[in-house]
Amino acid sequence: MRTPLVTVPQNTAAGILFVLAGMTAISINDVLIKQLSGGYPLHQMVFIRSAIGIIFSLMLVQMEGGFGILRTRTPGLHLMRGLLVVISNLTYFAALAVIPLAEATALFFVAPLMITLLSIPLLGEKVGPLRMAAVTVGFGGVVLMMRPWESSTEVSRFILFLPVLSALTYALNQIMTRKLGATTRASAMAVYIQGIFIVVSLGFYAVAGDGRFAEGVENGSVQFLLRAWVWPEGNDRWLFMGLGLNSAIIGFALAQAYRLADAAVVAPFEYIGLPLAIFWGWLIWGDIPAPVVWAGSALILGSGLFVFIRERMQNRRPPLPPVQGRQ
Repeated sequence: MRTPLVTVPQNTAAGILFVLAGMTAISINDVLIKQLSGGYPLHQMVFIRSAIGIIFSLMLVQMEGGFGILRTRTPGLHLMRGLLVVISNLTYFAALAVIPLAEATALFFVAPLMITLLSIPLLGEKVGPLRMAAVTVGFGGVVLMMRPWESSTEVSRFILFLPVLSALTYALNQIMTRKLGATTRASAMAVYIQGIFIVVSLGFYAVAGDGRFAEGVENGSVQFLLRAWVWPEGNDRWLFMGLGLNSAIIGFALAQAYRLADAAVVAPFEYIGLPLAIFWGWLIWGDIPAPVVWAGSALILGSGLFVFIRERMQNRRPPLPPVQGRQ
């Protein structure tokens, strides 16, 4: 017997407010991760924030209908979606430990362009020449930020590629989110994600929690992934608490935004993430993007916005929720 689809009432204003709240929480989450990346391993941060976040998420489950909404007939799909989110987070935050916040964020914003490309083989979507041209220009922005004309850069191009890989796995995740969101509450999806994060981070701890694989490693991203666990002290405890609260807010707010409003209306508001990243990078670390980063960012964001505008001009609803949502 097939699970009946749930009709979700449209509420554009609420959807926009939820996406703005989610993006603000994401920007704060990125700041906290980067701030803590010099002294703690990523899998420890993931475990602590998810253990805290799942408590808040379970409270939201109670508000949305009780623990019964956690039952699902598609556990395999939710597991696959969760693993995609884990990979997306690990690759993005590994890069964030090394490169400026604004640069990592700009490269990640190639996600909606990847969704456009993936919609062709996975959803049978037809993409016209104008949208394909926009995708090409956007990927040109990625190449520009990779600086292929330079024989060497301050960080390896592999590190610069990690946010792009994160965007790819996120795009695949969003394809599944749109389908699963018709039968699953936003709070339930947040709980599934938090649970998978906890299991994966404990697996990292069992294998590498003593830090033995980080000995002698000079790459900052690899150190961030494999460093030994250290119990948080002083103000760091509050930062970890903030990570947990943000994790719950992000998972719920973005899932709720795309359940309540048309993706074509909500998605452009996610681009507030880049100016927020630039602001935090300047305020906290004194980072000012180089001209090539500004240019590449403009190409990526301009292309993504064109895709959404083109969809709306043709009175078509984009089939997927487009951009961020790093839980």
